Amino acid sequence: MSERLPPLLFVDDEPNMRRSFEAIMAEEGYDVLTVDSAEAALEALKGQEFFMVITDARLGGMSGYDLLRRLRADHPQLPVLMITAYATPKLAVEAIKAGAIDYLAKPFAPEELLHAIARCAERYRLLQENARLRAQADGANDVDQIIGECPRIRELRQLIRTVAPTDATVLILGESGTGKELIAGALHRLSKRSHRRYIRINCAAIPENLLESELFGHEKGAFTGAIRQKVGRVEEADGGTIFLDEIGDMSRPLQAKLLRFLEDGSFTRVGGNEERRVNVRLIAATNKDIVEAIRQDAFREDLFHRLNVVQFRPPPLRERGEDIILLAEHFLRQFATSMNKQLQGLTPEARRRLLEHTWPGNVRELRNVMERAAILETGPLVQVSSLPDFNLEARLREREAPPAVAGESLEERLQEYERHLLRNALEAAGGDLAGAAERLRITPAEFRKRAQKVGLETPANGLSGRSRSR
Repeated sequence: MSERLPPLLFVDDEPNMRRSFEAIMAEEGYDVLTVDSAEAALEALKGQEFFMVITDARLGGMSGYDLLRRLRADHPQLPVLMITAYATPKLAVEAIKAGAIDYLAKPFAPEELLHAIARCAERYRLLQENARLRAQADGANDVDQIIGECPRIRELRQLIRTVAPTDATVLILGESGTGKELIAGALHRLSKRSHRRYIRINCAAIPENLLESELFGHEKGAFTGAIRQKVGRVEEADGGTIFLDEIGDMSRPLQAKLLRFLEDGSFTRVGGNEERRVNVRLIAATNKDIVEAIRQDAFREDLFHRLNVVQFRPPPLRERGEDIILLAEHFLRQFATSMNKQLQGLTPEARRRLLEHTWPGNVRELRNVMERAAILETGPLVQVSSLPDFNLEARLREREAPPAVAGESLEERLQEYERHLLRNALEAAGGDLAGAAERLRITPAEFRKRAQKVGLETPANGLSGRSRSR
């Protein structure tokens, strides 16, 4: 077979029938799980995917017809084939009405059974291929939703297109609000796993003592309150992608278990002894300084290296120059449409206010600002009066000024702070000297003069913001 199928689930309370079926399926190359009751079949379906179910009509306990009705309600896309030794036209009609794709009477020729299975296998492949093609089309739009034309954003989009089709583990590092989750989603939807599940977990939002159970599942009675078996998110994501956001908040003991999982996809549920294995792609993200966390022994260095196969670093908004305006206008159009308002853009003064702000909350903050503006603005263009004054927000970046060093004079301290302002202006302007000067409301010549005074390189093309050693 060209593509590996999930197993086939066979339900029959006769041991000889189960053994015979397993032998036939092994010869044909199908994976199969056999169970002896409808109850066991429903339990198996909680933690595993099957491409079809074959069930006997008469079973001990819940009947095959009852199972069929449950599957129709809970798994409407899963094809079910009914077999019985007590075939009548009335029972056949009942089975088809209940949702069975076919009905075979015992004894039946093996060719009949294999033909029905082959049809279901082909149906499964077609559905998966359709889902993959739809996801690829949507995925292209997802990449286009990463709005911006600065060099780093263009490089980011291209890197997503390059890395997405692979199974490489990805680590996304960046400040809150820079679009880490958007990158992870685009990576999944452009991948060959796009037709499978995409599971997202925020490690910081789940209590430490519950995170392991959330990830790997638990057995009944594993701890107080574990009244039933729970399938973990990694099992739900089998064949797909799992995105662990804020992985820097994960405890070191759980980091060790995650490291083992990354080696070969193996794990055990909390309170269990059986080793399980899944095939998932892992994408992790954090807004923490990962190097500092390793130095402080809060994050395992070996886990960092295992995660860091491909690294993405979305730039903070303050370093994206005119992308601020592109994003602002994009959000404004969205809110104008949803609020049914005729907003056409921003006044020059409003543009200047947005470009001068340092955006400690990044794109998420800008989106909130534009929602506020869309609510307050009554004219066709957003005025400065509809924007916040940013005084409170600006204080969030004050701590980024270089700290004072013992023995520094006031003049040295002022020069260090001026170098900090000039460098930030250059970064925000994408390395453009004229744009950086405009941000500080000085001429390019004055910018170059001040930069030279504080030891900041400004070559003719204005693309370097590196400091010379003092």
